[in-house]
Amino acid sequence: MEPVTVSVARRDLRVALSGPAGVNTILTLDVAGKSYPAIVKELQRHPVRRTVSHVDFLQIDLSEEITVSVPVRLEGTAKAVVANGGLVDPAVDSIELRCTPANMPNEIVIDITDMTVETVIHLKDVALPAGTTAVGDPDLLIVTVLTLRQDTAAPAGEGEAATAAGAEEAPAASDESAS
Repeated sequence: MEPVTVSVARRDLRVALSGPAGVNTILTLDVAGKSYPAIVKELQRHPVRRTVSHVDFLQIDLSEEITVSVPVRLEGTAKAVVANGGLVDPAVDSIELRCTPANMPNEIVIDITDMTVETVIHLKDVALPAGTTAVGDPDLLIVTVLTLRQDTAAPAGEGEAATAAGAEEAPAASDESAS
């Protein structure tokens, strides 16, 4: 199909994309009396008002695989990480998947309940829904753990007190040698 310029009412677009699939919603576009299944290929927003200023739709064949970006949602609480003062850090907010439109998930849910401070979740570790394949490096970091680095040296307050005490003793020693 040749590219076609279409106009869509903002309200209709907002309602169509407000479902659980978001921008991965399969839409039916009626153009010149014909209906075409499509998804949003690119969505551009006004930088200040955040209103949609431009949309590119991609006509799809419901039986052929397509590549889509699916959001990642972390579920659960990593109690072992929290107990050790760590923070679970999602390295990405979406994963590229190859699937048919019928198998396209709304989101990828990753359970982080069993994570520890040493745990790292890679793309190859993510359980994907049936009929989907991840696109990209299997070693891509998806979820990591951030921790505060512990200093093995004495805290700054103690070190300063020792330095101040040493400074007080030094002049006393030099006074004795001067007499």
